[in-house]
Amino acid sequence: MYDPSRKAKNSRNTDQLMKIEDILNLTEGTLTNTPKVQAIEAATVYPSKVDHGDLFFSSNQEEIDKALQNGAYAIVYDDENIVKKDDEIAWIKVSDIQLAAFKLIRYIIIKKEASFYLLSEHEMTFLKMILTHKTNIAFIADDWRKAFEQILNSNDALFVGTDKSLLELIKPDVPKLNREVDGYAVSDTLFRTTFKVDGFVYQEKELIPFHLEYLLRVVDFCNKEDLPYDLDRIKYTKHFMPVFIDLKLKSTRPSNSDRVAIFTDNLLDITKAREYVMRSNMWVKSIVLTPPKTKVPGIDHPHWFESEEQVREILKSIHFNYAFIYNADRSILNTIQEEYSLF
Repeated sequence: MYDPSRKAKNSRNTDQLMKIEDILNLTEGTLTNTPKVQAIEAATVYPSKVDHGDLFFSSNQEEIDKALQNGAYAIVYDDENIVKKDDEIAWIKVSDIQLAAFKLIRYIIIKKEASFYLLSEHEMTFLKMILTHKTNIAFIADDWRKAFEQILNSNDALFVGTDKSLLELIKPDVPKLNREVDGYAVSDTLFRTTFKVDGFVYQEKELIPFHLEYLLRVVDFCNKEDLPYDLDRIKYTKHFMPVFIDLKLKSTRPSNSDRVAIFTDNLLDITKAREYVMRSNMWVKSIVLTPPKTKVPGIDHPHWFESEEQVREILKSIHFNYAFIYNADRSILNTIQEEYSLF
């Protein structure tokens, strides 16, 4: 219930009081009652975080009731079936609650002068890998509620994320990393790359050659944003993880085996790797293992699996040099890759 004599306890994430009429303009909402409250001090999407005087975004009746108990001064909702149990606070009806929440965020980031970038999954992996300090950058969560709280309560001025639809809600013209960047490959195999960037040559790194483009974009981004990084931190990623194995499916040194189990989380890397193999090593026999009914470009009949045991049986029964295993359960990787540190 509205209580003008009571002061809010938590730190305010809107910097100052925001009038109800401003919230209506920002969210393009409709005030469905005549409230006593005129302004709010902070906003949240979690009922547990609601403090006295807050704005709360939700269309869940139970969450709204809890927010009212905690002292919410305004509710933004998009479900007309919501029961308004306190006529003294502001009830604001919008067409889409997520869109309305991020219209408020747009206003906040203009005041903060924050920058946002949309990265691919590979670019994000390399950025997190090579950064030596992550205090000057914020990684946006894919869950919109977490992202809302993160941006609203952060003092960071640089944000990066991989969810295109979410980033475009925050900034419709969100930029991507520059594609015209310095650096090039000196030599490579499927599992090692020697490359040059910023005047330095990095010898035989654990870098898949067709991943170099993602890494170079990230290096360019770090240079432009003055982010500290170290290219000696480069290692294989979750997107393409080779494990040299023997006939018993035990991991071994590369020099001891010509059989490699390659765990991937995307089909594009499988396609690029097979193209690389065809260009470079025509003698190599490769097979592709996927969950049932997965369509792999250029592969009419991949080997389907539903369990770790089926993966093991396929690897034991078929002759191969490279086995590309798509979206295998992590337990398969952990079991086979127990001695990965050896190479």
